[in-house]
Amino acid sequence: MEIGIADLKARLSQVLRHVRRGHEAVVLDRNQRIARLVPYEADRGLVVRGPAPGAVAPGEVPLPRARRIRSDVVEVLLRERQSDR
Repeated sequence: MEIGIADLKARLSQVLRHVRRGHEAVVLDRNQRIARLVPYEADRGLVVRGPAPGAVAPGEVPLPRARRIRSDVVEVLLRERQSDR
């Protein structure tokens, strides 16, 4: 079922009954899909996936080299915050 925002407001109870029966409802804003209402699955647990095959492990990601900065970073931040006031 696809339904516009104005119709959804007017027929919310009817649409929720439709979803409760196991169907889905797609909400349209000016004929563009913006949301999908689906039945709630209470016993659906959290699924934690491992990394994709061939992916680099988080601890093995190469980090960029540290840059040498001639300025005091804290001083720069304080000046920036003062200028915004």
